[in-house]
Amino acid sequence: MKLLEERILKDGQVRPGNILKVDSFLNHQMDIPLIEEIGKEFKELFKDRPINKVMTIEASGIGIACITAQYFNVPVVFAKKAKSINLDGEMYVATVESFTHKNTNNVIVAKRFLTPDDHILIIDDFLANGCACHGLIQLINEAGATLEGVGICIEKGFQEGGKSLRDAGINLKSLAIIESMSDEGLTFVDQGR
Repeated sequence: MKLLEERILKDGQVRPGNILKVDSFLNHQMDIPLIEEIGKEFKELFKDRPINKVMTIEASGIGIACITAQYFNVPVVFAKKAKSINLDGEMYVATVESFTHKNTNNVIVAKRFLTPDDHILIIDDFLANGCACHGLIQLINEAGATLEGVGICIEKGFQEGGKSLRDAGINLKSLAIIESMSDEGLTFVDQGR
């Protein structure tokens, strides 16, 4: 998605440790017109799939998932990273390692919000090593639901996440795939779109 790539080049900041900060427009402060275009693009990419829920993980993917779900006219389910007193009933739980935060979390979804009748589209802001996606896929599989696809805003193509998902036969669509990233800048994979 050329619009997203241009915005990353304009406002993204490369930090040591393969960190790309896009917090001024994507995952802290959100540029809603840009997020609307992202939602439209995900709708176009997955329009042939019978999606009845969009799923993400707390917290950075929630806004993007909500706008995307609006175009599919379906609800959003997000995996929570902490059990709180307002969570009740039976839960699906998966352990997920965070590349950015360098920690491990149990992510939780109430069983009543994820059923065998569900056809899920996972949406997230970043894909690095794929741990968050694999955790969400584990929850979907435990529920007997169907994974229809994974939509990622920014994939770090030089890390293993995208390859591991594609090798597993997952319908993965990334809007911007970074081929290389250094202090001098970054380059994108040409996806021919």
